[in-house]
Amino acid sequence: MKWFKLLVATLLLPACAALTMSTWQLGHQFAFGPQAAASHLFAVAFGAGYAVWLAIFALLPKPMRTYVLGHELTHALWALMMGARVSGLKVKKTGGQVKTSKTNWFITLAPYFFPFYAMLFIILFFIAHALWNLTEYLWVLFFLIGLGWSFHVTFTLMMLLSVRQPDVRSQGVLFSAVVIYLMNLLTIILTATLLSRSITTAALAGSFGHNCLLAYGWTLDKLVTLWQYVAAFVSHKG
Repeated sequence: MKWFKLLVATLLLPACAALTMSTWQLGHQFAFGPQAAASHLFAVAFGAGYAVWLAIFALLPKPMRTYVLGHELTHALWALMMGARVSGLKVKKTGGQVKTSKTNWFITLAPYFFPFYAMLFIILFFIAHALWNLTEYLWVLFFLIGLGWSFHVTFTLMMLLSVRQPDVRSQGVLFSAVVIYLMNLLTIILTATLLSRSITTAALAGSFGHNCLLAYGWTLDKLVTLWQYVAAFVSHKG
């Protein structure tokens, strides 16, 4: 199974490039598109929230119990969405545990690509918005999303770079890296698209499809060139 996942990860590398291009294009449209002026306040709020958490992370003690709680609740949430039973949630500063009746790579790797607290802020904000009209305070939502996303990124990178995560090792390093990268970008652009008034999921899908054609076409062209070079080299040696 690990060899199969290695093959899948290798085949998905051009998709990583394609989704990166789509994310860049989405950011460009937010910055310079027809509704760029309205987006600037939200971008500033998001950046401010992101920067505030970076300062907290760098200067204050790390809230490890909060991170571990979010990590284990993400396992539990994705397990429930996959139809599994969940029990035995334990949270400590040094680590946590949650028991699930079944597992797969989505459940295993979810905490590394799903920003639990950012999504929690979104849900709570829109629940409050349904009760009170908070349209004028949308910038607060983007500030909280920036804060939550920064929390997710800093802790994810810290844990992946400093601790040998059993979740990652169980799925294979390359497969885990590709899935985490792709799913993080996908979560970012889907969230941005759903919160945007000017970008549709159809446009996003079209952009990603076009970029996939470019990325896989370029990869195939380079592989054919490499094959021709190797064939010519072997023929010359023979």
